Amino acid sequence: MFEAAIEGLQSVLTFQSLAMMLLGVVIGSLVGFLPGIGGPTTLAIMLPFVMVMKDPVPVIALLVGIDAVGNTASAFTSILISVPGSAGSQATILDGYPMAKRGEAARALSASFMASLVGGLVGPLILLASLPILRPLVLAFGSPEFFVLTLWGLAMVGVLSGNAPVKGILAGIIGVFIATVGLDVKSGVERFSFGEPYLWDGISLIIVALGIFGVPECIDLASQKSSIAEKQELGSGFKQGIMDVFQNMWLTVRSSAIGIWVGFLPGLGSSVADWFAYAHAVQSEKNTENFGKGDVRGVIAPEASNNSKEAGSYIPTLAFGIPGGTSTALILVAFTAVGINPGPDMLTTQLPFTFAIIWTLAIANIIAVALCMAFAKPIAKCCFLPFYTIVPLILVFVFIGAFASHFNRYDLLLLMVFSALGFMMRRHGWPRAPLLLGVVLGTKMELYLWLSYTRFGTEWLWRPGVVILFILVLASVLYPFWQGQGSRHRETI
Repeated sequence: MFEAAIEGLQSVLTFQSLAMMLLGVVIGSLVGFLPGIGGPTTLAIMLPFVMVMKDPVPVIALLVGIDAVGNTASAFTSILISVPGSAGSQATILDGYPMAKRGEAARALSASFMASLVGGLVGPLILLASLPILRPLVLAFGSPEFFVLTLWGLAMVGVLSGNAPVKGILAGIIGVFIATVGLDVKSGVERFSFGEPYLWDGISLIIVALGIFGVPECIDLASQKSSIAEKQELGSGFKQGIMDVFQNMWLTVRSSAIGIWVGFLPGLGSSVADWFAYAHAVQSEKNTENFGKGDVRGVIAPEASNNSKEAGSYIPTLAFGIPGGTSTALILVAFTAVGINPGPDMLTTQLPFTFAIIWTLAIANIIAVALCMAFAKPIAKCCFLPFYTIVPLILVFVFIGAFASHFNRYDLLLLMVFSALGFMMRRHGWPRAPLLLGVVLGTKMELYLWLSYTRFGTEWLWRPGVVILFILVLASVLYPFWQGQGSRHRETI
């Protein structure tokens, strides 16, 4: 193991590999900064170029470098303009944007980058330790367990809904219904597509996210005729954001562990990891009344998880050849083309390649965080731009991101529909995060439920793993109510 680790490090530190890694970090950071484009699109564009390369290590350096850092730079748009730069930075909006409006953009950004660094380093360490251990656990999970995990995700809706749990649950149900639009992959039956071929592939999560978050915030900003930040100062928040992460290191580590776990489970993805970590922070931390209003812990938790998730997704990819998500599926194609064989070989004959991936994940995160830290203060000053400057720029990015979903004029029409929905939800006090989470999990939930019933009938309900997970779901739902009862009891005393 030690010799393979040294060999992997030496192969990554060659001039060609470092140059490719730096190129990947820059590309990944730029893509993360541009809302709606996403890492999978970039990786797909890169495939034709890397598949003809002869040396596998530069391919690892480039693709893993792109994949590892996209969520780091996406914090810029999530915090500054309330537009998710990637699927893994959606939960960051809930507290990051309110902090920017208070004039604490620098603090929110530095906290997000430091949390990303911790998650980006914890992830490779866990990946290194877990490869020989977790194989039996992955093989023990089937569709019933995955279904309950998605149900667990929706159970977080009440936590994410603040003082409006009923509205949050209804919004989550609406999101699940939105996820059913299109052709049913199991039967080929059209559902809610009204005979329109454009809707056969379903509704893009990117369009939903940009519509319910991006455009309503632009409308609100324009109506106030002000800048994003209400206080025209950056203050000393940059150093404070770094200190916040160290002061909440246990939360950062726990959130990193959640990200690794979500990434390790094939098919869930970073669009779930940040929500899981955010909900965990709300449930487990003390003094949670400021969550959703600009609590720095609401930035730290999702940012730590979405970076560690990338390392977690490589666990099933390398050990079993099962992609942990869309990005790793594309990377898997490239690896196979250049002679890397994900599976048992990665733990034996090709172990140096495994260590090359681990080293690349760690080094790429360090480089990305250093770049983002260097440009955090200048970019944070965009919060002070007047509304007539910043709103058109935001809308340009939003429309480009939406149109990039399918390059179809209906993308823009659908963006308008969800923008109107997001505006109405914001105006009438409906939480928007549960709707987005319902869209994320709806398709997976339906598929796993269908597979479970088809294979096991109703017997899957009594599987030990399912029972344990159901208990955890109930605990997640009941704990906030129990905590609230305890708080009221202490107040009466």
